[in-house]
Amino acid sequence: MRNFALRYAVAAALAAFSLIVYRSATAQTAAQAPAAKPAVLPEVSVSATRAERDSMDLPVSIDTIDQRTIREANPQVNLSESLSRVPGIAVLNRQNYAQDLQISSRGFGARSTFGVRGLRLIADGIPATMPDGQGQAATFSLSAAQNIEVLRGPFASLYGNSAGGVVQIFTADGPQAPTVSVSGFYGSYGTWKAGLKYGGQHGPLNMLIDASRFQTDGYRVHSAARRDHLNAKFKYDLGRAGTMTLVVNVLDQPHTRDPLGLTAAQAAQNPRQAGGSAAINALNFNTRKSVAQQQAGLTYDVALWPGGRLNARAYLGERQVTQHLAIPVATQNAATHSGGVVDLDRAYGGVGLRLSHEVTTPGGPLLLSVGLDHDRMQERRRGFINNFGLTGALKRDEDNAVGNTDFYAQADWQINRNLNLLFGARHSRVRFKSTDYFVGAANPDDSGKADFAKTTPALGLTYRVTPVLNVYANVGRGFETPTFAELAYRPGGATGLNFALRPSNSLHRELGVKSLLGDNGRLNVAMFRIDTRDEIVVNSNAGGRSDFKNVPGGTRRKGLEVGWQHQFPFGFEAALSYTKLDASFKQSFTTVAGTPSLPVTVRAGSKLPGIADNIAYGELVWRHAPWGFHAGAAFRHSGKVYVNDQNAAFASAYTIINLRAGLQQRGKGWTLTEYVRVENLRDKAYIGSVIVSEANNRFFEPAPGRNYIVGINAEFSF
Repeated sequence: MRNFALRYAVAAALAAFSLIVYRSATAQTAAQAPAAKPAVLPEVSVSATRAERDSMDLPVSIDTIDQRTIREANPQVNLSESLSRVPGIAVLNRQNYAQDLQISSRGFGARSTFGVRGLRLIADGIPATMPDGQGQAATFSLSAAQNIEVLRGPFASLYGNSAGGVVQIFTADGPQAPTVSVSGFYGSYGTWKAGLKYGGQHGPLNMLIDASRFQTDGYRVHSAARRDHLNAKFKYDLGRAGTMTLVVNVLDQPHTRDPLGLTAAQAAQNPRQAGGSAAINALNFNTRKSVAQQQAGLTYDVALWPGGRLNARAYLGERQVTQHLAIPVATQNAATHSGGVVDLDRAYGGVGLRLSHEVTTPGGPLLLSVGLDHDRMQERRRGFINNFGLTGALKRDEDNAVGNTDFYAQADWQINRNLNLLFGARHSRVRFKSTDYFVGAANPDDSGKADFAKTTPALGLTYRVTPVLNVYANVGRGFETPTFAELAYRPGGATGLNFALRPSNSLHRELGVKSLLGDNGRLNVAMFRIDTRDEIVVNSNAGGRSDFKNVPGGTRRKGLEVGWQHQFPFGFEAALSYTKLDASFKQSFTTVAGTPSLPVTVRAGSKLPGIADNIAYGELVWRHAPWGFHAGAAFRHSGKVYVNDQNAAFASAYTIINLRAGLQQRGKGWTLTEYVRVENLRDKAYIGSVIVSEANNRFFEPAPGRNYIVGINAEFSF
């Protein structure tokens, strides 16, 4: 705690120093500054309180990425394009669309081998994370987005089964005038995207429909992908009866190739090759994944009385996944093995209600909220032999279901002009159930169930030191159940789900500073410490099976996050974010690793795998409004990342530089924009992401060298 307090004092001094420097600089250059220049205004956030609030006054770490940042000279395919600028977040494009992005927040989610876990993903109020905590970011429509909010810290637990944070995307409303947009880009490795968007206001109905196709041959051998995506939002104004919004999202991603990971020797020899050994590799087993998802969600918002509002949501969806893995056929033929083809057919849905009331107190407004969320997912899971790319005999057949029923309450109170309190608590109950149909002499009935419950409170205070400088503190608990993927196998090769696995629980503490640097800049600094019990870790990984266990002594995460942005005279803008994270195990434990699999000891103090010790992002942009021109340079740095619990190997630190430029022309009713991007300007060879605790030491997923895209967007209003 001594070092923690010292870092907080340094952070506070940094904020004060920045404010002094800013005032001094602006006093000297005021006469030279342009008369009209957009200001960096306080950000409005809804993620912490579920109502629009100035993020400056909230005792939480939260960042908003605006529409221009999401779209400007970006391909608008992956969250990694824009989330890299958020401190505390690591989002990695694995160059493998069969496994989706790797996203972690303060180290939570870093061990996920596919999809996103440890964070809640939400799109327009509809969960993109299943009740077990596993989510997919591929359904986020970036080309239709208005903004993205990223919340870190204990208040994320008020959204349910997650400990690391919340990532919310909000689809833009359609413009008032009917507008058609056509967009496209082409780049390295046969990568292209074409999009068509329509938006407009038609009486009380506002709509935005966005459709696109993305396709790539892939940087690596056997990494081609195609993604067809539709996102549509229909918002109907019912007058005094409120507003109803329908959001439809469809994703079709067939036969996406999976290049697998590489060993260190393979990555050094040829980073573009497909993974595996001479006999068992991505090519001869034709490793691939097909995904089809359809979802519809309905939200309703109405004012019931002065200060009182009701928000409701309901959604339904289906997701079909077929994945072919590279596992020796002899291993798959074992009586208790689930095979090398995973076939999942999921149906999911849920409802939510929230009632809020704002009252006036002598100090200021008090917003009280209570809510209920109920979500459920059912899946038919089957496994088959992968006979060198062909689907063979049935090896697994079961019905799985997981659901949550959660109640929460929250209060946001401005106690007086200088003090704001935020309090909340959520009671979560998550139930898992599995019914086994694949029963035989050597494979008994493995049906079972598990029931987890937890109440997670969070409390935060913000104190206004000056009109432009706030300090805050918060404390709270987090709750993270195992996902179905982590429950899938029992230790020791036994059949059935591992219902002995327990949730991990965490205690979060955070101190922070938020400062407005005049009208043109902003600085946020946060320091945190998180202690967990029963951290879920890999127990063994062999023969295509990963099973997990709890570490009772848990882990400790200590970190510092800094986010700064500023607009300077003469069209210059700058942004910088930095994350320092020390994440380690507090207790020694044993795990099974290597080929052949042998027990090894993970010593106390070992670093959590998949987590960089420091991450930095910086950007400088120049704009010349009369020409409609902009040009920018950005760097991204990632520190060393260990690949397994025993810290026996790691991916080296790297720094890359990216360039972009764009030009825009406007006419009566039309806008034309052209842009170009160059990624990894110095052609640096580096490992972009790692597969934590991979069984055959194929931990490494290399990133592309120097690559480019050229794009165009045409917009017509009528």
